[in-house]
Amino acid sequence: MTDPDYIQLTLELAAEGTGLVSPNPLVGSVIVKDGEIIGRGFHRYSELKHAEAWALEEAGERARGATAYVNLEPCSHNGEGKRTPPCVQALIDAGVSRVVAAMVDPNPKVNGRGFEMLREAGIEVSVGLMEKEARRLNEKYARFVTTRLPFVHLKIACSLDGRIATRAGDSKWITGEEARAASQSLRHESDAMMVGVGTVRADDPLLSDRTGRPRHRPLVRVALDAGLRTPLTSQLIQTARELPLIIFAAEQELLDNMGFPIYADSGPTMAVRQEALESFGVEVVRVASDGGLLDLKQVLENLGSRYLASVLIEGGAEVAASVIEQRLADKVTFFVAPKIIGGREAVSAIGGQGIERLSEALELRDVEVVPRGNDIEITGYPRPPAHA
Repeated sequence: MTDPDYIQLTLELAAEGTGLVSPNPLVGSVIVKDGEIIGRGFHRYSELKHAEAWALEEAGERARGATAYVNLEPCSHNGEGKRTPPCVQALIDAGVSRVVAAMVDPNPKVNGRGFEMLREAGIEVSVGLMEKEARRLNEKYARFVTTRLPFVHLKIACSLDGRIATRAGDSKWITGEEARAASQSLRHESDAMMVGVGTVRADDPLLSDRTGRPRHRPLVRVALDAGLRTPLTSQLIQTARELPLIIFAAEQELLDNMGFPIYADSGPTMAVRQEALESFGVEVVRVASDGGLLDLKQVLENLGSRYLASVLIEGGAEVAASVIEQRLADKVTFFVAPKIIGGREAVSAIGGQGIERLSEALELRDVEVVPRGNDIEITGYPRPPAHA
């Protein structure tokens, strides 16, 4: 095996921590001596030890003079709230002679300092092997640790002609089982998932992680509901004590000033509605709004303050439009079914007012296309606007 083979192995080991590490990074480590793997490990948040510590523990005294492979720069700090000693010092104490890493840790508390300490200790350091793959693996962590905002992944399931429901509102199921399983995997790797109240009222979703895979903290469900119109009988509300649920609503005074139609008839006031929701265990958070549309940046800031490093946005058309128009998506995935729905009144995947010129369209880069049964998964990263 060569250096790329060992780094690939660290990436595979790191991925085993999916759902088990956030807001920490996914890290895998391999210790090699004389062409033999003598230690391996990956990080799990609840077990405290980092990947390097697990690998060194397995290698024991044989680690002296060995090469340590890791997909992310070893940590070098004992910062506030840090629960484990620096991995750099553990590698130095173990006497490894060489460290091969895929990427620098973007955490401002590390960001090259770990490599500096290793070199000062006389350890040979090589950085950058399979860096693109390593960055992709820890894209959520990198976004959060540098901005304190969650990584935003917009996911849409639609027909070949871009519809997410028929004119009668029927949307189950547009895509097949394999695509839905892949969608569940996206939920599993996310800290939170978000929908708009329109989706809640139309589909009554549970918004749970149904993969059955372990996670060290529950998936946080988020609903955008400016006027608190989520039915008390919905699955979201009825399960709020078992599965975390945050509803973001508009500030009362803003709604009063706009005459925002909370109900078609003279229903309960916002205060009464909020009290009823909270009695079911729902957390209601008020944020600024404009014309009844919630301030999504404020929503994301709130989620980031809770150390939720990633959010999967699943619907509906107006929420997707807001995310795209405000350029808030870090990643976009479309599951496209080979079905044609048609109809002027059928629900389009993206709502809003739309653009006037093609030059204003959101363009994706690094696009990947993966077959999912009869469906196709298309994933890409929004390209910054030309004027940015």
